[in-house]
Amino acid sequence: MIRLTLSLILVVWGVVARAEVDIQEITTPGGIEAWVVEERSIPFVAVEIRMEGGGSLDREGKRGAVNLMMALLEEGSGDMDARAFQEAREGLAASFGFDAYDDSVSISAKFLTENRDEAVALLRQAIVDPRFDADAVERVRAQVLSGLASDAKNPNQLASDSFYAAAFPDHPYGSDMSGTAESVAALTAEDLFDAHRDTVNRARLHVSVVGDISADEAGVMIDTLLGDLPTDAPPLPSDVAFGLPGGVTVVDFATPQSVALFGHEGMKRDDPDFFAAYVMNHILGAGGFESRLMTEVREKRGLTYGVATYLVPRDLAEMVLGRVASANDRIGEAIAVIRSEWARIATEGVTPEELDAAKTYLTGEYPLRFDGNGPIADIMVGMQQVGLSPDYVLNRNDFIEAVTLEDVNRVAAYLLRPDALHFTVVGQPEGLESGPLPPLVAN
Repeated sequence: MIRLTLSLILVVWGVVARAEVDIQEITTPGGIEAWVVEERSIPFVAVEIRMEGGGSLDREGKRGAVNLMMALLEEGSGDMDARAFQEAREGLAASFGFDAYDDSVSISAKFLTENRDEAVALLRQAIVDPRFDADAVERVRAQVLSGLASDAKNPNQLASDSFYAAAFPDHPYGSDMSGTAESVAALTAEDLFDAHRDTVNRARLHVSVVGDISADEAGVMIDTLLGDLPTDAPPLPSDVAFGLPGGVTVVDFATPQSVALFGHEGMKRDDPDFFAAYVMNHILGAGGFESRLMTEVREKRGLTYGVATYLVPRDLAEMVLGRVASANDRIGEAIAVIRSEWARIATEGVTPEELDAAKTYLTGEYPLRFDGNGPIADIMVGMQQVGLSPDYVLNRNDFIEAVTLEDVNRVAAYLLRPDALHFTVVGQPEGLESGPLPPLVAN
């Protein structure tokens, strides 16, 4: 067992507080690797479980099966129907969460120390022995179908659907993991059991436990929860290259305001230049009102209420993405300004003042993420999923501080490619048509 203590200095309203997070790497008696933080100050425990694969493992013609299956895990299991399960959970004052994502499924739990054994037994039942009763399936299916109908009228969702379908054709990333109305309507209980077997297993498992529990107790608890799951799983889909060239795609939609999702190929999370790219992106578009795009697009020109960019290093593809919304008669100008700023930071770089401000913010906000058992458990399992070691929590701010002006400007020069940006615009934009990007105009 490996132990690592993180001492975080939290500065809130001028008050300095010290929080120690003692990360213990364990292997349970049943052979499951996990991270544990023993924190006895509050009598409850948080558990976070991730299993890699997620919606990307939907079987051919069964899109939406993993999403629907995960939504049904708390709708009856073992000898309990949905009502009995919820009454049992509420009686224990326990909180369970079951979520599906493109690259993983996630199971979260919080429960009081005094109810730990009963809560773990109930959660195990949901994980290992789901029922997928017909009435529960139809009720949850109706909720999913209602969500899909709502998404069909949501400009942001329409932009995402169009963008990803064009960027990743013939790959799971190219379609919404919620499925389509047709695919969801056709799913059977057998399809849900298949999805459960494909994704809820120990093949690519990450676990963290935080709270009023020792490492030894956590090991036994984890084996109780997960020890009976299968140890194999279908292979993951192959990595996929971003397939959209620079340009504009207009999706006609009757609305006074157009929304745009834009981006191009990005950077892997384990790239040596990732921290330089992270700092650079904060300056470009992730830093809220301090970012260049907010300054140029909103503050100086009043073209939008908000614009932001993101580094998106998915498991199987990497992107730099952004979103903006503007009036139909102004979205073209907003896009031109975004492209101009993309080009300016790539060619001219950032200033020392911008770099210092970004570092101050990014290092200052990091300790504030560790504000409870649940958030700590979530952070730790996320670290495991991307292959970070426990000492990352000690060294992360050092990585930020080590980024130099030369690093940021070098990375900006090769990562940001304004001519490769593709804008998917949903609305009725004036002066914009699908096709190549117009020539850049200096702002």
